Amino acid sequence: MAKIVTVFLSMKGETYVNGSIVNLSKGNTNVAAEFIQEATGCDLFEVEPVREYSHDHFTMIEEAKAELRSGELPEIKKFLDNFSDYDVFFLGYPNWWGTIPMPVATFLNHYDWNGKRIIPFCTNEGSGLGRSVNDIKKYCSGADIEKGFSIHGAETQSLKMQIMNWAKSVNGDVNL
Repeated sequence: MAKIVTVFLSMKGETYVNGSIVNLSKGNTNVAAEFIQEATGCDLFEVEPVREYSHDHFTMIEEAKAELRSGELPEIKKFLDNFSDYDVFFLGYPNWWGTIPMPVATFLNHYDWNGKRIIPFCTNEGSGLGRSVNDIKKYCSGADIEKGFSIHGAETQSLKMQIMNWAKSVNGDVNL
């Protein structure tokens, strides 16, 4: 039986939703990750950067853009101690500048992905997956990487059943 984990980075606080700045007590990607956990019974692992991003949304997106442009792999607080125990990785992240946030790249760059299965999901406000799946492939040589699932962030709560059904469907060959 395959062992599954959902690895995610999520931003709470100020974020852009349907054209306005709102304050979220829990980030949309975190909410989606919990729905996946409910559907699959998987473990959860949150990627947390050491350096905290600005609480001001517009400043934070400029910080993220600077990291991406420089190729900086920022430090994260921890890595999975039992990485080798997992076969399937749901990988969740918000779309930042058309791709994965650089702390997610730090996480991915840390491991040998040979023989692992990665199932990306991305929250966004209309930009979809961007080039994130192709960028994941750059960091995860040897992994079987699915096409990915795009979630409109503002609708995450109302898409619970759709997210859960998707998680179950992509795991059709995994004993849950």
